[in-house]
This record gives sequence, structure tokens and C-alpha cells, in this order.
Amino acid sequence: EITSLLSLYGGQFSSEQEIRVNSPFWILNIPSEEMARGLMKRTVCAKSIFELWGHGGSAGELYASLKNYPMDKMLPYLQSDSTYKVHIHTFNKTLTQAQKIKKIDALEFLPFKGKVNLKNPEHIFWILEDYGMDPNNVPEEPFHLYFGRWIADGQRELIESYSVKKRHFIGNTSMDACLSFIMANHGRVKPNDVVYDPFVGTGGLLISSAHFGAYVCGTDIDYNTIHGLGKASRKNQKWRGPDENIRANLRQYGLEKYYIDALVSDSSRPIWRKGMLFDAIITDPPYGIREATRRTGSQKETVKTAERSTENHIFVSSNYHLSDIFFDLLKFAAEYLVMGGRLVYWLPIYRPEYTEEIIPRHPCLKLISNCEQMLSSHTSRRLITMEKVKEFKDQDQNSYLLDGQYTPYRGHNSFREKYFSGVTKRIAKEEKDNQK
Repeated sequence: EITSLLSLYGGQFSSEQEIRVNSPFWILNIPSEEMARGLMKRTVCAKSIFELWGHGGSAGELYASLKNYPMDKMLPYLQSDSTYKVHIHTFNKTLTQAQKIKKIDALEFLPFKGKVNLKNPEHIFWILEDYGMDPNNVPEEPFHLYFGRWIADGQRELIESYSVKKRHFIGNTSMDACLSFIMANHGRVKPNDVVYDPFVGTGGLLISSAHFGAYVCGTDIDYNTIHGLGKASRKNQKWRGPDENIRANLRQYGLEKYYIDALVSDSSRPIWRKGMLFDAIITDPPYGIREATRRTGSQKETVKTAERSTENHIFVSSNYHLSDIFFDLLKFAAEYLVMGGRLVYWLPIYRPEYTEEIIPRHPCLKLISNCEQMLSSHTSRRLITMEKVKEFKDQDQNSYLLDGQYTPYRGHNSFREKYFSGVTKRIAKEEKDNQK
């Protein structure tokens, strides 16, 4: 998430950061405070950002680093007519109040001229101490110490304010608010973008994109979900109410003006005019566990226009193999994303058999990131982010990557079809076992 936002607002990871990759404290090079604030207005992963005045592997190194920090950069925040306070935060260790005061008093060599104001200070300074990631092996002294001026906090309160528990319209698989915002940030969604979800469901992913000022739309094969009909997913509620739909969700958060529409459509069938239409495609495809993987037409592709399901309001449907879902999704993204636009989606994984070559590829799309969310000891899902880097042409229509070469797609005979069929069965079995 941070890497995507840095590419959007400017900045990069410091070369010093490579030393401690697993540290919860990261050092970034950001050209201006304005850019830093812009980044923090988006992130739900980062807690706070500081102007780093000094750091070191011990208290002595920290103090030496602080003494070398340019005085002209310090003085504007240490004037006699200003107020300030100093916080101390320790990761993976709790200090007594007396220990905290001792560490703060040790900074008396800094030329603070203002008055201490604990309730409403103009400037806030932080001492940050890193005691590692292992709660069972906490060292006496920190691995690393930092001191800096607080600039801004992240947007972690969005997780609570957009919680699915408080949402008007939900489904069995509505996306967690935190993950939804992370996906929008991976997609580098910005104001006036057009964002599309081909498996829109109850529209949870549209909400986070609309929050960042993008116009949103989606499609889904399930007529009842799109129109807010049928059985409710909420506990102690049997049927959905008259105004339970995607538009009502966006209205709930004051985002209705960004809502384009949601259509009943089969994602395996083309419905859009040719051309680059979308700035980002952000979606969570069905895995065939809690939500069925279906597409229109029978297995033999016979057209039965007269037969319509009274329950689903769609034509005769057949199984939609998981490997085909991802192949169609990448092909669609390659054709309909603008250049530089991003595709962000979840890929289910059976961990003992996972390899990098399982990730679907397309010649027009570059893999940007591959992040794992653990579900159990054997299963997980990976958040895949891809960027369009090449114009879509006719020869790219049915290409996919196999053994390092792009070859014509072979449908159900592909190794991925066999792998993903196994993934679905294993995840479904684990869910049943957990329910028991």
C-alpha cells in the first residue's frame, strides 16, 4: 500500500530501510511535507508519519545523530513563543512513567525554548523505540531508536466508520472495510477516475474508491443481489428491505454522486464498447465456496433463450471454472484499462502447492505486487496488483503465460484449471471442518 501511494504522491524508501525490512518503523525519502500529508490522507496501514531528526542503534547513537541534524531545520519549531510536548512510544515493550520521563529528560541538550503544553501543543515530538517483533523474546535495550517531529496520522479511523457491521446493505462475502481501502490504494484510485468491479456483489469495493473521489460502477450475474432482493445476510433478518441496494450504501456515506450504476451481466461475455474505459478494475472474484461461480449458457453452450430462472432472473447457467475466471479477468483488464491503469484482485491459494507460476499473467499487464493474507495453516489468498504497460492488440486476445512464454490459452486443459479446482475443494473442506 505504501509503495503504491509513494508512486502516486512522490517519494521512495530510504536505502537505510533495507537494513531492517521487518521493522514496524520505516524510513522514507519524501520531497515535501505536503506530499507526506497527502500520503497519510490515504493510508490505512500506516499509523503516523514524522520528520526524522535523528536515529541510531543505541541511545548514544541517537543523541549523536540529533546533534548532527541541521540547526536551521530545528529552530522554527523550538521558538520561545511556541508550545510543544514530547511523546514516547515503544514497540513490543511497556515502560513505566518514570522510565519515560528519564528518556525525555535525556534530550535536554536540544535547544527547546518554548513552553510545554500537554493538552494542545503547536508542535509534537516523538521518541520511537523498536524492541523487535518477538513478544516472547523482548531485549533489555531497543534494537533501534528514532526521534522526530509529528506531521500527520493515517486514516485508520476509516476502518471503524466504514465497518461492514454498520452498513445498510451487506452480503455473505462483503469485503472488510480495511481490505477494501487497501485495495483502492493498491489501485492508485484518485479523484475523477472511473473504477469498475466486474463481480460487484453488494458493492463494498465501490465504496472505498468513491471515498477517494472516483466514479464507480460494476456488474454481477446475480439479479437478486444487484436489485437488493431475496434473503438477507444480516443476522435476525429474513428478507432484504425495500431500500437495500448498492446506491443506498453510497448514500449512507454521502457518496451517491459518485455512483454510475450496477448492471446485471455475465463477466465472461463482452458487453462494453471497444476502447480504454476504466482507470482501475478492483474486484474480488467468487471462489465457488460461499459464492457460486456461474456464467450464462449450458456446458455445451446451447442457447435457450426461453428458459429463465425465476430465482436468479438469468438464462440457463453453467459452472465457471476458476482458471477461466482469472483468464477472462486479465484479458478484460488488458483491453479496457487505460495505459498505466491497475487491476487489483484476490487469488485463492493452497499454500503447500503454491508457486509463483500459478499467478495468471498477460503480455499487456505487469505484476506490481503479490501480498498474502493468511486464512489458515494451509490456505490463503493473495492480493494481486497488475498495471497495464502495453497496448492491447488482436494477438493478445487469448494469450497467457506458461513456462516463461506467452501461449494460446488452452481452457480446461491448462495446469491452472487443475490447480484452482483443487484449491476450491480444499478451502471448502476446511470451512466445513471449521463449522463443525
